[in-house]
This record gives sequence, C-alpha cells and structure tokens, in this order.
Amino acid sequence: MVQNEVSIVIVNYNTFNLTCDCVDSIIKNEPTLRYEIIIIDNASTEIAAPEFKKIFPQITLIESKENIGFAKGNNMGIDRASGEYILLLNSDTILLNNAVSIALEFLHKHYQVSAVAGRLEFPNGKIQHNCQRFPNIKYQLIELFRLQKVFPELKKKLFGPFFNYKEIAYPDWIWGTFFMFRKSILNELAYKKLADDFFMYVEDMQWCMEFSLRGYKIAFVPQAHVMHLMGSSGAAKNELIENNHSAFMKMYYSGWKRVIINFLKKLLTFRHAG
Repeated sequence: MVQNEVSIVIVNYNTFNLTCDCVDSIIKNEPTLRYEIIIIDNASTEIAAPEFKKIFPQITLIESKENIGFAKGNNMGIDRASGEYILLLNSDTILLNNAVSIALEFLHKHYQVSAVAGRLEFPNGKIQHNCQRFPNIKYQLIELFRLQKVFPELKKKLFGPFFNYKEIAYPDWIWGTFFMFRKSILNELAYKKLADDFFMYVEDMQWCMEFSLRGYKIAFVPQAHVMHLMGSSGAAKNELIENNHSAFMKMYYSGWKRVIINFLKKLLTFRHAG
C-alpha cells in the first residue's frame, strides 16, 4: 500500500455545503498527489455527518459527540492521520490551484521551516493578511511612529496589511486557515500534539510560537492560491479573540513586556480610530 504524503484535516461545524465545495476543490486541483482527507464533524446539527460519506466515500469521517472546538478537533483528526505531512484546512476554503502540492514541495526543500501558509484571498480577489508578527515592542514602535513611511523597506518586516503578499516570506505566525506542517515535529512538542488551550482563535499564533521556540521558521508561499470565504467579525468573536490573546501573552511574555505591549497597542488602536 502506497503511503499518503499529506493528510488533509478539515473541521466541520454546520458548514456542510462549504465543506463539500472544499473537498471538491482538492479533488479537482490535486489529481496526482497522494493524500487522504479527514473530516472531523464537531457535533453539527445542520446535516447528519454520514452524508459526507455518501458524497465522498473515500474520505475518513470522524464524528465528535460534542463540539470540542477548532484546535481539539484538528488534533482528533491528526491522531488518525497517516501522512508524513499534515494540512489543516478551513472548511470555508476553495483551492484555486494545486496549492497543497506547492506547499508540500516547499517543505520538502526547506527542512528548517516548520509550517507553510499559502496566499489567501476573498472571492473578489482581495488579499487577506495571513502573515503576522508576534506582539513585539520594536515593531509596534515602528508602526506607531510610522517609520515605514520614511523607510519603505520596513513594510516587509511589519507584515499584516503592510506586506505585499507577492513573495516568499518568513513571518512570525500564519493563520490556521491553510496550515501545512511536518507531522514529525509533533514529537518535539510538550504533549506530542498541537496546543489546544483555546477553543478557537489565537491557537494558530500559539502553534507558531511553539514551533519558533524550537528553532523553526514559519513560511509564506504566494504561489499557493486559496480562496477563503471569511465571515464578518462579530462582538462575541472579538471578545473571544481578546480573551485568548490576553491568555497567550501571559503564557509567553513577562509582566513588564505585557504592560508595554498593551500600552502601545492602545495607542495604535486610538490612532487608527482617530
């Protein structure tokens, strides 16, 4: 039996049609890649999970008895994965080319890289800013004093909305929307799995932090094109992100750094609102 190169893990929660479109795009764009698709249904109430198998009998379907969240759901899928590489793929994505193969080839050639992201875009083609910096005093000061306007080369270092998303880059962290990594790296982590402290949101930043603390780089490969049907942000979502971000800061930053970073963040928020 030929081993799968990539295990594609998709967590579904009441996104049946979107997930089906996502799987269709994988099948269409990756005709030669050796892969498996693992769908974790997080106790959806929309449509019975076995319906996935009727449409895609080749997939592995895991039914969770409760909604355990994004991070734990992905870990549940990874436990069943047979591939040497893992791709975590949001259910609301559509591959626009052979993005999986492109990311895989990059990881093959760059062993010091732990995780790879592709270029994410809205249906209208507008680029999403999935390359980010960890909270950092230096880069917050650069943005606060708008030094990137005086020294344009700093834009590339700030990432977020300042980066052009047209070239290979090495940000601090990438979104978990399209997140490929070498499965063997899990053996180096504390619990031999991805951190799942958070139900959803900020977990991708934590994963990249854990990889970085072990000396690995994070990469962005613009040749891998993925449409992401990202929904609008609501108050509950924003509150959850803020709470998780605060918990993340307590995990990885000393008290004095948290005070300065939070102060600079408020100044930047005030300026952007003004």
